[in-house]
Amino acid sequence: MLKNERMMKILNAVNSEGTITVNDLVNELDVSSMTIRRDLDELEKQAKIVRVFGGAQSVNLVSQTEPSYIQKRKIHLDEKNEIAKQVANMIKPGETVFLGPGSTNELVSKYLDMDNLRVVTNSLPVFERFLDEHDFELCLVGGSYRRRSGAFVGRLAEEFLQNIKMHKAFVGANGISSTSVMNANTDEGSSQRIALEQSQQKFIVADHHKLDHDDFYNFYDLSNVNGLITDSEIGEEVLKRYEQVTDIYVSKKIKEKE
Repeated sequence: MLKNERMMKILNAVNSEGTITVNDLVNELDVSSMTIRRDLDELEKQAKIVRVFGGAQSVNLVSQTEPSYIQKRKIHLDEKNEIAKQVANMIKPGETVFLGPGSTNELVSKYLDMDNLRVVTNSLPVFERFLDEHDFELCLVGGSYRRRSGAFVGRLAEEFLQNIKMHKAFVGANGISSTSVMNANTDEGSSQRIALEQSQQKFIVADHHKLDHDDFYNFYDLSNVNGLITDSEIGEEVLKRYEQVTDIYVSKKIKEKE
């Protein structure tokens, strides 16, 4: 297939679906992920698409360039399950833990095997997963509801978080570059920063696709956390570079039977 024909097919697929992943395009066009990413980068430079984590989005959705939490659930699912299992392994019975918004943290509940735990979250999807699967003590932080991410943010959320203490916080990010931990919304970033500050141990949760990637709002410094939890596909050079900033917890691949 000629490059121009391939790029036209990519553009048509993006506009048809609204949001599409690199893996979807690889399967549809039978080319490497590296080729697809190069094509997407070129289409973005031509202002024909908007690049998002793990794929691309139609310019017709430019007013909402951040994928919704529902869309994010479909992207890099293997990596997110790896990380979620690693997070669960780091949680101990009797602890109070904060789980921030994000499709990775939504998966943590299915890997926990304990009875005594308090979970604090400002994410409605995370809360609902735990409500369905466990009898833990749950604390849903209220505030202004941000529909795009399913998170409660704003002054009420921040005031509540400032008045509690937690053993561990696991906070997601849309992008990490050098020591900057970033997301797409200032209110959500502010809530996440407070949750990290109110926790004895602070962890950033991000699959390797989000490393060396920028987003809108820098809400925390990576050098101030206890560790970055990422998946097993992280490159050796990238791993060594971020190990200079903080401890890196690399998850293990999950066997298919799991």
